[in-house]
Amino acid sequence: MNSIRLPAAGSGNAIAVTSPFDGSEVGFVADMPPESAATLIQIARDGATVSRRIPRHERARILETCAGLIDRDRKAFAELIVAEAGKTLRQAEKEVSRCINTLKLSADEARRNSGEVIPFDSYAGSENRQGWFTREPLGVIVAITPYNDPLNLVAHKLGPAIAGGNSVVLKPSELAPLSAIKLVDYLNVAGLPANVVSIATGGAALGEALVGAKDVRMISFTGGFVTGEKIAHAAGLKKLAMDLGGNAPVIVMDDCDLDDAVDSCVSGAYWAAGQNCIGTQRILIHSSIYDAFRDRFVAGTRALKVGNPALQDTDVGPMITAKAAQRTESVVNDAIRQGAKLLCGNVRDGSVYAPTVLEDVSFQCDLWNQEIFSPVVVLQRIESIGEALELANSPAYSLHAGIFTSSLATALKAADSLEAGGVMINDSSDYRFDAMPFGGFKYGSLGREGVRFAYEEMTQPKVVCIRKTAC
Repeated sequence: MNSIRLPAAGSGNAIAVTSPFDGSEVGFVADMPPESAATLIQIARDGATVSRRIPRHERARILETCAGLIDRDRKAFAELIVAEAGKTLRQAEKEVSRCINTLKLSADEARRNSGEVIPFDSYAGSENRQGWFTREPLGVIVAITPYNDPLNLVAHKLGPAIAGGNSVVLKPSELAPLSAIKLVDYLNVAGLPANVVSIATGGAALGEALVGAKDVRMISFTGGFVTGEKIAHAAGLKKLAMDLGGNAPVIVMDDCDLDDAVDSCVSGAYWAAGQNCIGTQRILIHSSIYDAFRDRFVAGTRALKVGNPALQDTDVGPMITAKAAQRTESVVNDAIRQGAKLLCGNVRDGSVYAPTVLEDVSFQCDLWNQEIFSPVVVLQRIESIGEALELANSPAYSLHAGIFTSSLATALKAADSLEAGGVMINDSSDYRFDAMPFGGFKYGSLGREGVRFAYEEMTQPKVVCIRKTAC
């Protein structure tokens, strides 16, 4: 694969993008200094003026054309995701398909979600008025994206923003920025004016300068809580939408289809080497089937092929960096020191960390309370649905949860009681359809993604009211 290279900005410094698996150079991007923010924002201001004037049918055409171009070149996109993010080839191919779908959904939103008629005459005193509201662009949006879904999570920000007539300053993760850059290139080829989406590549100081800019109307951020808190403090008076992670519980009741529950949880736990905000982290299993589930789950985990993500039969690739794998190893070892029992895994080779299963984890340790964002799963015995719900809801934040049961009453009780942005019934927590609302509950919950819902976050209503006078 050829390296992607961008001219360095300012002092000529650059950021090398390397393979998480073997450290080879994939490309490099400009390391823009924070002083670049003013220029990027000015370009976006001009782009916002251009974008709002693009007719809705043309916004839709651009997005659909881009989707078609990516579909044509899906192999190259998948290989780039593998190279820079370390996803396995099968996972990268699925991400490309989801990106295509996200762009098509965004095109649909551009056409249909333009506003509504307001029934003024349904209220006494307004019988002589009629009107409507439109959905208008916010203006300049700063979008900050992570490394774990370097293509589709970018599409989830750019697609709705473009559909709504905004401009965007996009800051992808410096660990995996190349798929985002390629997507923007394809949008431009599809007809998007060059100043509608600008790319910012650089470190935290550049990000701070962008989020603090007064001309920015909204920040859409996907990442960790520490960075999210810094953004919230620096942003000032502007709209915030944040996906800050989860610690997904899945409840397995004694009346479930055991084989299906095991297979679904194995898949849900180790997708993208566990670097997945809705990945299954805690599995709460009824005591009557605990031993059977544990033995089958551990066997399924051990059967996964771990290693080179470019091979078609690899199930689990590397973590994004060796440092991330070392941190995971440290957290697991700390849990073991606090009494947890290691069932399999906790073996590291550079950035490759073997899928790991533990039981008897202390409710006070980080592995129970914090998002691990790694291929690590905790098994916990429970005696009742009430106990399961209490344990599932114990962390301070959440995104998704799941439950396996054949009882409709139990499923509905869980759906009502689980404090999560999505409850997956007879499925692992790791399911997301790109059209559904997506976001967190409890601490750090700000806004929703999912194309329609992000589009509405990125637009604002304008009311037009006509008072009818006598002729």
